[in-house]
Amino acid sequence: MKRKTFSSFLIAGALLAACSSNEAGSEVEQDSTNVIEQDWPDIEADAAGTTVNMYMWGGDENINSYIDDWMTPRLEENYEITLERRPMDTEDIIQQLMTEKEAGETEGQIDVFWLNGENFRIAKDHDLLWGSFAERLPNVEDHINMDDLDVAYDFGTEVNGLQAPWGQVQFALFYNEAYVDDPPASYNELAAWVEENPGRFTYPEADEFTGNAFVRQMLYEVVEEPEDLVEEGFNAEMLSDYEDEVWSKLREMAPHLWREGETYPSSLEELDRMYANEEVWMTMGYNEGRAEPLVRDGTFPEGTKGKVFETGSLGNTHYLSIPFNAPNQTGAMTVINEFLSFEAQKEKLNPDVWGEGTVLSSSRLSNEQQEALEAVERGGSVPGEEALSDAFRPEMDAAYVDWVEDYWLNEVVRSLD
Repeated sequence: MKRKTFSSFLIAGALLAACSSNEAGSEVEQDSTNVIEQDWPDIEADAAGTTVNMYMWGGDENINSYIDDWMTPRLEENYEITLERRPMDTEDIIQQLMTEKEAGETEGQIDVFWLNGENFRIAKDHDLLWGSFAERLPNVEDHINMDDLDVAYDFGTEVNGLQAPWGQVQFALFYNEAYVDDPPASYNELAAWVEENPGRFTYPEADEFTGNAFVRQMLYEVVEEPEDLVEEGFNAEMLSDYEDEVWSKLREMAPHLWREGETYPSSLEELDRMYANEEVWMTMGYNEGRAEPLVRDGTFPEGTKGKVFETGSLGNTHYLSIPFNAPNQTGAMTVINEFLSFEAQKEKLNPDVWGEGTVLSSSRLSNEQQEALEAVERGGSVPGEEALSDAFRPEMDAAYVDWVEDYWLNEVVRSLD
């Protein structure tokens, strides 16, 4: 999913539209409550024979194929619903909803859309979402605990049922087992490893997405009460107690990194090339399954394995939501519920399909279902499901991203000059 900071005209437009849309907004809220409170068989019956327009980023052919070739026929066969996938970047979806909100359009074009992070915060703050529907979905009730921190907060913003979790990815290191016998399981162990193996590790610059996550994840290792990072939002006072430990640990590692920490890869792609050429012995990424297709096509060494830190692996949940003016609300609920079925979640776990982690709570699955998930061959480079589950730590407030960007260069790179 793409994140983008919006210019102030969006916020200003929402404020200007507030007065003129209050009455319409009240009607939409009343309608959403009536639909959400219907019995589920009535919702499915109302959705039968309708078309559902799903707007989402369309830049991944495997994801598109999963929806077009697997999910769309399933919805047609089981619910007589025609699913139409409409490619659109998330920031453009938000802008369209803002425009419709300003114009007082109570019936739009979007029924379901893919959402998370900063875009969710903007949508929630400006009343662009339909209602608290998630916990009314039978598959959420049966298989997902919406009180778990990994789904209850989206980059520090409380979800409140306004979106339903669809998938998860986790931050992981990938190493070449030809050179790395015992991969580090924490930042402390990593610091010791780079000292013993000078020049064989680095990470992208911290103003790059992956490099920022690598630095940000360290907070989960040093903060005494890690859940505070999620539940309290950005807390400058708490951060002041721990930031010196973060920067000092990175400074400690720097002289032993590739090119002695004087320069860093500008992108994950650059780091991947260095790893593929065996210039460094580790790479990383914010998707525990990302290395598998690169191993299969020969880009990465055959001995590539994945590792998540036992002290915490930063996890990112993405969601499906319904806009405030969705024309087909019952159809949207039925479609999202099916995306969260055990069968649909198991299918997209397959690396040949999508290869993404499931949002299903293992404690709510039968033994047979748990065994079926464990039997999915995600590939030898993907960490085991138990390790992933034990290490998962939810994303924190987006302001921590800015904190890393603002201070890393001076605290780590320039401090060595």
